[in-house]
Amino acid sequence: MLKDIFLQIILIFIVSSAVAQTETEVVPPYNIKTASFVQSNENVVPIFKLGDGFQFQFDDLFGNEANYYFEIVHCDYDWKPTDIPKTDYMTGFDGQRIIQYENSVNTLQIYSHYILPIPNQFMQLRLSGNYILKILDESREVVLSRRFIIYEDVVTIPMRVRRARTANLLDFKHNIEFTIKSLLINFQTPIKNVKIALFQNGQINSAIKNIVPQYTIGNDLIYKYDTETQFWAGNEFLYFDNSNIRSAGNNISRINSTNGIYNSNLYTHNARGNLPYSVTPDVNGNFVVRNLGAVRNEIEADYAWVYFSLSAPAYMKNKGIYITGMFNNYSLSPEYKMDFNTETKLYEKAILIKQGFTNFQYQVADDKGNIDGESNIDGNYWQTENDYTILVYYRENTDRYTRVIGKASANSNVVTD
Repeated sequence: MLKDIFLQIILIFIVSSAVAQTETEVVPPYNIKTASFVQSNENVVPIFKLGDGFQFQFDDLFGNEANYYFEIVHCDYDWKPTDIPKTDYMTGFDGQRIIQYENSVNTLQIYSHYILPIPNQFMQLRLSGNYILKILDESREVVLSRRFIIYEDVVTIPMRVRRARTANLLDFKHNIEFTIKSLLINFQTPIKNVKIALFQNGQINSAIKNIVPQYTIGNDLIYKYDTETQFWAGNEFLYFDNSNIRSAGNNISRINSTNGIYNSNLYTHNARGNLPYSVTPDVNGNFVVRNLGAVRNEIEADYAWVYFSLSAPAYMKNKGIYITGMFNNYSLSPEYKMDFNTETKLYEKAILIKQGFTNFQYQVADDKGNIDGESNIDGNYWQTENDYTILVYYRENTDRYTRVIGKASANSNVVTD
C-alpha cells in the first residue's frame, strides 16, 4: 500500500515537472505597454532568419528609468527548454541589463522606452529553433516574456491557399496545401522527424501543429489534407487611426483629454457576421506607432484611452469577447475582455493604446484561452485576405535539438477552389 502511494507521488511529481517545463508567455503588468519585435523600423511577426538582426521594444508607463534585464531560452518544438548548454546556442552572455532606453518627450502620458537589439554587444544567437525572451526586473523576476523563432533557409515550401474541401465549410474556411522539398537534406524517417507549424496572421500561439506528411514522392513531403490544415477564414480586421491625437481621425467619433490624458472614442461597431462580405483594406492585425507631428515616433507618440463598443444582439454564447491584434500580442487576458453594459445593450471596453494606426478584431474565446473561430462575431468569409506562414522543424536521429529549416508564406488574396 505504501509502495503504491509512493509510486503515485513520484508519478505526479514527474508529470507536474514536465508540465511546468513548457514555456508559456508571461502577460506583462499594466505599466508595460507596446511590447513588440521590430525589424527595419516596422513591427513584425517574430520569425527571423538566422543571422538577421532585430529588436525587442517596450514602454514602461512609470517612466522612472527602471533597470530591466533580459534572458533567452532555447526551446524544442513544443516550447519546452532544450537540455543543450547555453554556450551551444549563444555566443556571449544574456542576463545583462538593457542599456538602451529613453524617456518620452512632449506627451501627457510619461513613459520610458526600452530597446533590446539582438544580436548586441553581449550576445548573439547561433542556432535555429524556438526561443523565449524573458524581461526581468531588478529582483530577477520575470516581468514579461515573448516567443520568437529563428529559422534556416535550407528547404523550399511551395504552398497555396484553397477554399475548404468539405462542402459545408466551403464558404467559411481556408485550406492550406504545401510540399516540403530540399536538395540539401535527405529526410530521415520524416513522419517522426519532420514537423510543421502553420500560422494565420502571425498568431503563433494558435498554430496548427503535429501534422505529418500525407505521403512522400522521393524526398518530397506532400501535405494535401482536406480538414487537418484548415483555418476559419474570419473577416477583415477593423482599424482606427489617431495619429493626430488632437482630432477625430478615421473611425473615431470624438476625442478629449478630460482625465489628464487623451481619450479616443470609436464609433460603435455592428457585428458583421450576418452581413455580406465587403472589402476592407487592412494590415492583417499589425499596427504602426505614429504621431503626425513627431520626428521620433517611439518616444514622441502619446497614449490614449481608446473606447470600444460593439453591438452584437445575436451573440448568446457563454464565452468572452476580446479585443486583440498585434498591438497586444493577441492577448486573451482580462485587460482586453469586453464587458456587457445592461443599459446600452453594448459590449464595451477601454484600452490604453499608443497612438497611431491600429488593426484589431473581436475574438471569441473561453476562460482557458481556447479561441472559438466558428463563433466569430464578424463572421467567416472565404474571400477574406489573410497571411499564412509555414515553419518546418527537423531533428535527425543523432541531433541534440530540433532545427527550424525553412519558412514559407502565402496570402489568400488568390484563393483556388
